[in-house]
Amino acid sequence: MNPLLGDNALKLGLFCTNGRGASQTLAPEAHVTSWDFSLRTARAADAAGFEAVVPFARWKGYPENRPQHSSGSVMDPFTWAAGIAAATERIGVFATSHAPTVHPIVAAKQAATVDLISGGRFALNVVGGWNKPELEMFGAPLREHDERYDHLQEWLEVIRRLWSETEEFDFHGRFFDVVGGVSLPKPAQSRIPIMNAGGSPRGMRFAAEHADLCFVIVQSEDEAGVRRQVADYKRMAREDFGREVQVWTHTVVVQREDPAAAEAYLRRFSVEFEDTESVDAWMRLQGANTQLMPPEILAMMRQRFAAGAGGFPLVGTPETIAERLEMLSAAGIDGVLLTWVDYDAGIADFVRDVLPRLEKAGLRAPVSAP
Repeated sequence: MNPLLGDNALKLGLFCTNGRGASQTLAPEAHVTSWDFSLRTARAADAAGFEAVVPFARWKGYPENRPQHSSGSVMDPFTWAAGIAAATERIGVFATSHAPTVHPIVAAKQAATVDLISGGRFALNVVGGWNKPELEMFGAPLREHDERYDHLQEWLEVIRRLWSETEEFDFHGRFFDVVGGVSLPKPAQSRIPIMNAGGSPRGMRFAAEHADLCFVIVQSEDEAGVRRQVADYKRMAREDFGREVQVWTHTVVVQREDPAAAEAYLRRFSVEFEDTESVDAWMRLQGANTQLMPPEILAMMRQRFAAGAGGFPLVGTPETIAERLEMLSAAGIDGVLLTWVDYDAGIADFVRDVLPRLEKAGLRAPVSAP
């Protein structure tokens, strides 16, 4: 069974290890893109019983006319996932795909192949749109917002039919024409789990209707606020589409024995060692989304992005981090993707100090030997 469907109330995963990580930082201890880094962190998470390792997809760095900038050094998610699947035993392995950049027939076969390599542990994170300069490399225009989800819906429908149907089929949609569609071999799983991050009303409806794991950026640090955000998603899936979905989010972990030291380190890597060139370029890409923001909100948004792409902050002692994770779970979050500046030390510290607290709280079962 895919570990994403397991019994742990709060599932855990790694995020962004096919590149330099989620943080836009120049701190010297930050990792660079490396297969060895990807492999050892995935194996460490696998041994600790984590449920997921999720790569991100990127085709070009954020700064304009800077083809060598490190933010664009990201390994292809599908071939990366195949290698991780072959090198691990039980963790769920994702690929992330921007629909405008990969034809659904190709994506269907790639996904089925990784699923067979993993023995049925694969999942697919689907994205309808992304940064305009990256899509322009493919001659794929950045579609109007709602149209992106219409395109993504067709893309996913073709893929699911290729995974499941045994006879050739024709598909004539608004965006895709498939004549005699077929794909072999089929995936190991009868239904590969789909993740999607939809924040807008149209995006939420797409995820609630089509995704098994709905990925959100948590907009509050208050339990009641998080609960409302999560409940809205799950209610829409249940009432409008008759479906039960998981809701996941991503986090930035800064673990220290002293709270002040944790806050100081957060400031060190996200402010003092901010990759200003990359963050400035990202802010420009947000365009109209940021122009009307009050300065204090804009500054907070900037630091959250530099720290880890807007991830929920888990900053403090092991007790504090465990308590914040318990709060997210109590608010309805089913899984969290974890990021660090130094993943090697971060995973080791988390597994040693935080994981036992989550087990004691009843959120996770103790890990058994593979």
